[in-house]
Amino acid sequence: MGKNLLLLRELNLSGRELGDTRVNQIAALLQDKHCKLNKLILCDCSITEKQCLTLTSALKSNPSHLRELDLSGNELRNTGVNHLCDVLKDSHCKLERLRLRICLMTDKGCSALTSALKSNPSHLRELELSKNKLGDPGVKNLSDLLRKPQCKLEKLQLSDCSITEEGYKALSSALRSNPSHLIELDPHRK
Repeated sequence: MGKNLLLLRELNLSGRELGDTRVNQIAALLQDKHCKLNKLILCDCSITEKQCLTLTSALKSNPSHLRELDLSGNELRNTGVNHLCDVLKDSHCKLERLRLRICLMTDKGCSALTSALKSNPSHLRELELSKNKLGDPGVKNLSDLLRKPQCKLEKLQLSDCSITEEGYKALSSALRSNPSHLIELDPHRK
């Protein structure tokens, strides 16, 4: 791995189809003990579930520096999100911003995500899940996370997630029970 790449604090490859070779190169960078990458943005990179496993395996070996991860617009599906959950559960994970907009996640993926965040909730400040099929079951799981006093989430984006009145009620109830941190909520249908 080149020394210049190890000095990077931010890597944005959005809009580029990475393929297995580049994903493996990014994984090698993330695994290097000298890597201090704080921000990794890989929006619309055609990352597959399998490639997500490669990236998350690398992150598990060196999770403590990354503060922002954006995998929006990739077909991670529930399987890819489940791989990511392994990183989020790690007590060394200090991720503050996670963006998974348009990742073909359903309520099952959301359930796994909120379960992982419940086990390590104190660092995440921003969660973007817009344009996934979370539905009311997914939002109810998120509401359980929001009720936890350890949850410090400040910004939650849920636009166009197939939420009905039932889901909004669950969110409202959770926010009444733990109102101190969330300062921005975007649950609107678009």
